[in-house]
Amino acid sequence: MEKKPYTCEMCSEAFSLQGDLERHLLTHTKEKLYSCTMCNKAFSRMRNLKKHILRHTREKSFTCEMCSKAFSLLADLKRHMLRHTKEKSYACEMCSKMFSDIGNLKKHIMTHTQEKPYICQVCSRAFSDQIYLKRHLLAHTKEKPYSCEMCSKAFSQPGDLKRHLLTHTKEKPYTCTMCSKAFSQPGDLKRHLLTHTKEKPYTCKMCSKAFSQPGNLKRHLLTHTKEKPYSCEMCSKAFSQQGGLKKHLLTHTKEKPHVCKVCNKAFSDQSNLRRHVLAHMKEKHISAR
Repeated sequence: MEKKPYTCEMCSEAFSLQGDLERHLLTHTKEKLYSCTMCNKAFSRMRNLKKHILRHTREKSFTCEMCSKAFSLLADLKRHMLRHTKEKSYACEMCSKMFSDIGNLKKHIMTHTQEKPYICQVCSRAFSDQIYLKRHLLAHTKEKPYSCEMCSKAFSQPGDLKRHLLTHTKEKPYTCTMCSKAFSQPGDLKRHLLTHTKEKPYTCKMCSKAFSQPGNLKRHLLTHTKEKPYSCEMCSKAFSQQGGLKKHLLTHTKEKPHVCKVCNKAFSDQSNLRRHVLAHMKEKHISAR
């Protein structure tokens, strides 16, 4: 049996080499002697510094044999391999949910404990994951590191960029199970579902009138405040609704976008077209007698 004459006085763990004991002691003292010259991040162990430097040099020596994706650390490759094997070795003791990565398990446990150890130093908002904190900080710095390659529009959050890309691809991955109507954004689908359920969760505090869409409530509130934020640039007439301004502008441009399919007569207002179409229907009804 290997002799371990060097014992830690703080936790009684024994080591065969004095150097191993000295490195181990740093885990108690929290002393970090090894600093990265590129970003000044410090480490208690040299091997951890070496691993960290690989993230700067972008050197990726470990390649996945199944998909050729390369990694700078062997540990990262091992975690990646679990995605191919679908192996999930880490179980949550609270709900039995399984995970392939211990890091993901730790993050998941916080959903049970409600622990939020990562705190924003600007506004004190707390987060359960360091990634969420980093994304949140962009709201303070106004930094937008995620750019669209198709139109160069920039975003502070990767999710916002992902949603924006759908406006280019015209992809609509969110489908209503009740009528099969498809949407590019999950929020649009949620709002659409309210038209089926007839649920009206947005209530006016001034008159208790309820609405299914937040935009409709916002427009309704203007009827109470008498605010008219939409002004005509040609005559300065103001409107409480954007739709009212659009209709008004047609009186200046003389544009008539609403065309009758029966006789091709054009109208500037859709309501006038509806009345006109009813006139055709009445004529048809009379002639059928």
